[in-house]
Amino acid sequence: MNTGIDAGLVASHNDKLQHHLQNDYAHLGEQLARRHIDIDRVRAQVAAFGVAIPSWGVGTGGTRFARFPGPGEPRHVFDKLQDCGVIHQLARATPTVSLHIPWDKCSDWRELRGAATALGLSFDAMNSNTFSDQKDQAHSYKFGSLTHTDAGTRAQAVAHNLECIEIGRQLGSTALTVWVGDGSNFPGQQHFRRAFDRYLDSTRQIYAALPADWRMFLEHKINEPAFYSTVIQDWGSSYLAATALGPQAQCLVDLGHHAPNVNIEMIVARLVAAGKLAGFHFNDSKYGDDDLDAGSVSPYRLFLVFNELVAAAHERVPGFDPAYMLDQSHNVTDPIESLMTSAVQVQRSYAQALLVDRDALDAAQEANDAMTATHLLKAAFQTDVTPLLQQVRRDAGGAIDPVAVYRASGYRRQAAEARPAVAGGGGGIV
Repeated sequence: MNTGIDAGLVASHNDKLQHHLQNDYAHLGEQLARRHIDIDRVRAQVAAFGVAIPSWGVGTGGTRFARFPGPGEPRHVFDKLQDCGVIHQLARATPTVSLHIPWDKCSDWRELRGAATALGLSFDAMNSNTFSDQKDQAHSYKFGSLTHTDAGTRAQAVAHNLECIEIGRQLGSTALTVWVGDGSNFPGQQHFRRAFDRYLDSTRQIYAALPADWRMFLEHKINEPAFYSTVIQDWGSSYLAATALGPQAQCLVDLGHHAPNVNIEMIVARLVAAGKLAGFHFNDSKYGDDDLDAGSVSPYRLFLVFNELVAAAHERVPGFDPAYMLDQSHNVTDPIESLMTSAVQVQRSYAQALLVDRDALDAAQEANDAMTATHLLKAAFQTDVTPLLQQVRRDAGGAIDPVAVYRASGYRRQAAEARPAVAGGGGGIV
């Protein structure tokens, strides 16, 4: 199987669309110029923006009821990198990959790093797994990991995270993401304060092993797999833990891990102000942690999150350096198509947020002019920046229309021929 999409096919598709792109880009540039916005400056900022792909995202997802595998699913981490390479080749917005251990274990990390480099990729944050049991492990995580009442189980979970740090050092990563499913399913099952204290004790041991240039991302989630309580259930608990651990610990915001109607953009602003915003797992949701494609349900909310991020960058908030990653479950779509589309959507929200007139918005806020303030945001959000995004991809050697080129390439069919089919029917999200 080829390692990527034929460059000639990409060029052929781009040539067919180039004339329309030139006209559309010029027209958008004229519109923005009337608003005193330099389209080329915005284009340069968007071109410098990247979002990481989760290695597990290129596999077909599922629910606790069932999983329906798709053709050509990756069999191991090298297959995953190959798919990630195709995504970046066409969309030119996903230069890094985030690994999950032990799902992505291999026998030669130097070989893996070389394979990534050959595909134009590098490695983002490492992700540990203490929410499910692995073959031959001594202690079960059924009743928790870093917060388990048993010291041996906690030590096992700590050791796994230390292993992830060591693997990450070999791959060039500079961050560790820690998410635990620890919690309880019944009132009275768990002593809330003691469980949190055990979490702090365990994470302090992990934190002490961080290299000086690393960060530790603490991820919260309101529920699941524990349905009555979770130990790190919201940004407040995450902030308390990150503050207790030290400056290298920060709070990760997954857009699907909040209670309904929570004001996520305000949470982002609070964490920015506190110097504790680690970054994001981008997805979308309707009823819970659905992990739908980014912006597929609430694109305006995604834009409002980026409005806070662009404002922080504009105001030069000290220490502001968020990490960006997609984290989605693709149950009924081709994961490569969903990840390309989502990466473009995240780019779109960033580009739109760059169009907000910051001086006018500041003035409207100071004057308590609610209508003008909201109109300024809507004006940016309702601007179709598609030509700008297409030009960014074209400039970088990507595809003006990534999904069309991907489908025309036959990559999925080739993958299905090269990779044996995976049996389906079981539950569980990948």
